[in-house]
Amino acid sequence: MKIQVILFLCVLLLLEIASSAQMEYFDKWEAINKNAIELYNKGQYERAEVVAKKALDNAEATFGPDHACVAMSLNILAMIYNDQGKYAKAEPLYKRSLSIFEQEFGTDDPNVATSLHNLADLYNAQGQYSQAEPLYKRSLSITEGSLGPDNPNVATSLSSLAVLYRAQGKYSEAESLYKRALSILEKANGLEHPNVAMCLNNFAELYRDQAQYAQAEPLYNRSLAIAEKVLGKKHPLVATVLRNLSALYRAEGKYAQAEALCERALRIDTKALGSGHSYVAIDLNNLAGIYDAQGKYAKAESFYKRSLTIFEKALGPEHPNLAINLSNLADFYLRQGKYAETEPLFKRSIAITEKALGTEHPFLVKKLEKLAELYRATNRVKEAEDLEKRAEKIKSIRR
Repeated sequence: MKIQVILFLCVLLLLEIASSAQMEYFDKWEAINKNAIELYNKGQYERAEVVAKKALDNAEATFGPDHACVAMSLNILAMIYNDQGKYAKAEPLYKRSLSIFEQEFGTDDPNVATSLHNLADLYNAQGQYSQAEPLYKRSLSITEGSLGPDNPNVATSLSSLAVLYRAQGKYSEAESLYKRALSILEKANGLEHPNVAMCLNNFAELYRDQAQYAQAEPLYNRSLAIAEKVLGKKHPLVATVLRNLSALYRAEGKYAQAEALCERALRIDTKALGSGHSYVAIDLNNLAGIYDAQGKYAKAESFYKRSLTIFEKALGPEHPNLAINLSNLADFYLRQGKYAETEPLFKRSIAITEKALGTEHPFLVKKLEKLAELYRATNRVKEAEDLEKRAEKIKSIRR
């Protein structure tokens, strides 16, 4: 959705620029912006950040600080920060972008809806659900009002709100939103479209979360069939579906099937995105979990470590997804009784999560409980009890 709206904005902004001289400036800015987007889509965040900052500086110098081009550049730079888990840097950029769009186009414009949606994504990623939900709903209302209830962008808003409800365990609400989103996309784009494939994948994830594997599997399979037919068998979307279907088979204890699908996802992502991409790290982490479950400990440890190295290089040492990898490796060592290796990994994972998401985020609960388990295993009862109390306090918070 984000890139589609960016292209929509380019057309809109071209209509605003009257003179050929301005068009020349616009073309220069647009070329820099497109370069930033290309790097972002490839996961080359450090390079994307440098280029996006250049685009922002160019827009401010050329069009002034309150122009729509500036708002667009702010949005792109914020997206780059957001994907790296640099939420504190992303938030003020999204807010400034939103303010400019509201001033330029009014409060009910589709571009305002996009900015609201992106800001909601930021809060959702941090577990700030009460802040995210009204923004998603306002974005949805604007999109429906300006583009109509059956526009594909409405489906995107519905799916994002469904992700929010899914994270909160509001599965029935999420299910109804996914059903409506899927209906809109099938009607607007046809039954065999990449957007339909992605929606089916996300819908399947909802059922997998609830261990409703019989309902999830056919949705994954249909999603996979569409993606392979429309995009080819080596497209990253195919890898995404394979990765998730693999997780379903792993949950069912079908390790051979899970391993084969995850290995195929790894090959696709490595070739399409490069061996240093964060998706490759996810594939390696998932494969490590599959090997771990089968007692292939040496192979599992190797893959956990490879995944960790790639993640840290691709996303930086403080990304919340890195905390997941650290916890996985720590849990692996904990179950093997390698306590000296376990403790620093859990502590670093907790520190990263606290810094990125806050000291009361639900993602901390399992990490705290696992570290408490380590402390009990090493007769550090008081420290274990303190962590357990903190975990219970976090779980009691209404969100």
